[in-house]
Amino acid sequence: MAPGLRAQAATQINLTAILESPQPVIDLRIPEYEASTRKFLSAVSAYTSRGIEEITTRKNQHEQEMKKLEEKKRQAEIETTACKMKEIKLMEVLEQERAERKDAESSVSELKRQFNSLKEKCASVDVEIEQYRRDIAALRREKEKEKAILAGHAAKMSPELQACEQWLRCVVEGVDKDKLLVRFTHIDESAPDRDFCIVIDVSSRTYKVPMSTPPLPTLPILVDELNRTRDVYLFIKTVRRAFQELAQHV
Repeated sequence: MAPGLRAQAATQINLTAILESPQPVIDLRIPEYEASTRKFLSAVSAYTSRGIEEITTRKNQHEQEMKKLEEKKRQAEIETTACKMKEIKLMEVLEQERAERKDAESSVSELKRQFNSLKEKCASVDVEIEQYRRDIAALRREKEKEKAILAGHAAKMSPELQACEQWLRCVVEGVDKDKLLVRFTHIDESAPDRDFCIVIDVSSRTYKVPMSTPPLPTLPILVDELNRTRDVYLFIKTVRRAFQELAQHV
């Protein structure tokens, strides 16, 4: 028989025997019950304590794991925020680089346009320079021809000019452009080396005398007469007489 059944049979009460007894007594076995109850309560208390301890341990472990998860979550959020900030900065840098690249491309395009324009201008200027060179060469040839012609005329006119200068007792020289220097000699017999001269400006149809050494008071009248008659030789003779009169009265 199993132990549980034997214990059950041992604890069964024979009611018939008890009732037939003159002093019926029922043995409730209170001490055994109390011992069994204490043992049961002790087992329940131990089980409860182990359960509470297990629950507490699991709770603490869960809290530790939750703290670790929260810390990991916080670190992940920090890293995510940092990554987002880096991404924003990177986007700003990329946008700035894109804008700078666009500006650089625009500047390069403008420089290319200016360079092409300068190349065209240089080509045009080169053509003009070449044309100027040809024109200058042609002018030089014309000048050489004119010089040759003038030299020929001068060779022919030189004896006549010398005779005229000897007759008028003066020397005529070209000074600057379109100006004649007339230097008179033998004006003042007491001072043959004294300088008497005038400059005649023949650059326009109206003759001018911008310089006279020494100054002639009657020079404006003589210049008006020159512009009226257009006779330069007569003007030179008249000026010589005026210088002679001036030298006599000084």
